[in-house]
Amino acid sequence: MKDTEFHKDIADKGVHSSRMYSPTLQPLLQSLLSTLADIDFDYELEREKLSDAAQDNTLKMRALEKLKSRHRERREPYIQQLAILQRRIMELKAQ
Repeated sequence: MKDTEFHKDIADKGVHSSRMYSPTLQPLLQSLLSTLADIDFDYELEREKLSDAAQDNTLKMRALEKLKSRHRERREPYIQQLAILQRRIMELKAQ
């Protein structure tokens, strides 16, 4: 996913040591990532329920699109907060 590219960038640079973040930033980072994981887990459960439901395919596709849209809307504020946090972490590293 595009919103987690900064994690991939770190891995691509060959950084294998554990990351140490500011004591004020780490809990926020963990909380944001945990919330996103919960949102994604809920989405997957609902998607499976819809896929297993014996409905008309057209209705099923509409419901899946609505579910996807709701999933993106739920994630967006947390993604924005992660981007802000990432910028803050980069600023602290540059100091």
